[in-house]
Amino acid sequence: MGVILFKNSKPYVLEATATVKFTPLNKWIAQGNDAHYVVKRLKNASTQLTAISTHKLLDEAKHFIGRPYDLIFEWSDNRIYCSELVWKLYDNALNIQIGELQRLKEFNLNAPAVKAKLHERYGSNIPMDELVISPEAMFKSDLLMLITKH
Repeated sequence: MGVILFKNSKPYVLEATATVKFTPLNKWIAQGNDAHYVVKRLKNASTQLTAISTHKLLDEAKHFIGRPYDLIFEWSDNRIYCSELVWKLYDNALNIQIGELQRLKEFNLNAPAVKAKLHERYGSNIPMDELVISPEAMFKSDLLMLITKH
């Protein structure tokens, strides 16, 4: 998950992988499974994404560049995971909250693989009240509309 932003008239994806960085759009698409991707945009982009607001998004993006990936999904700006990056970018720059924040305890954490991963990352101190934004919550947001998928 990332945000397409234009730099020097070329499309880049702001993404959180090992660190937060800009990746050329064509390279980002090539990294995916079978070059599959989905592009969504704000439904009211024609009024919300003005030259001023896109400049604000780019300025806000600079605050996150180089931050390490957050493997424990902590709601702080020290480390950032993919959906957190997109959510905070829009919230901080434009006061738009894409998707509903949830607490970790609201997710189904019963699958053995999930339990093992939680134990690996947190030991016995799982932060069940930690705020989380899931990619699914953002993907299903009523604020977005489908542009294309491949």
